[in-house]
Amino acid sequence: MQLTAQTLNKQQQSIATIAALTAKGDWDNLKPALYQGLDNGLTVNEIKEELVHLYAYVGFPKSISGLNSLISVLDQRKANGIVDIQGREASPIDDSGDKYERGKSVLEELLQSPLPEKQPEYQQFSPAIDTFLKEHLFADIFERDVLSYQQREFITVSALIALGNVEPMLNSHLKIGIIQGFTKEQMEHLVAILQPYLDTEKIKSAKKIIEELE
Repeated sequence: MQLTAQTLNKQQQSIATIAALTAKGDWDNLKPALYQGLDNGLTVNEIKEELVHLYAYVGFPKSISGLNSLISVLDQRKANGIVDIQGREASPIDDSGDKYERGKSVLEELLQSPLPEKQPEYQQFSPAIDTFLKEHLFADIFERDVLSYQQREFITVSALIALGNVEPMLNSHLKIGIIQGFTKEQMEHLVAILQPYLDTEKIKSAKKIIEELE
């Protein structure tokens, strides 16, 4: 997806809305958002992959409910004679390398810098979570190429804004989004897109973090 300096295109706006509504568990509004996303040119597999990606951040129950909503929307569109583009499947992943190192490499590519020698305190406290993050999130999930790294970060940021009360993580992912090519203005546009669906405190919090981004 092509980025402009100030605004998000229609596909990006749909990706953001779908992510936020799934994170919020707002199934009544998710169905029209899925319908709009397909009308805006997202393929079935892109939306499906977005909903799969989201389980790492919002949990299986919401991810599966989102997939069930997509199935319902596709059935409705098919009954109305609409033929949706399925889109490409994920390419086979080269799993010959060590999975932890593969995940570490993906994370360093996202950050565009090597990881620091000293791990964050939570990873020192629970090495298992570090293993799962590297091997599953960044290897198993991020290596699937139906969506780009940039799109996956955008989905993550949208979901975290909707979840609320995760300011440190939202701040980190907003910074990665900037590294991946988004602008502060586009992130401000993102908040404006999500504002009708979220409470005032979540919107204020997101705006404050974006304002403080360097």
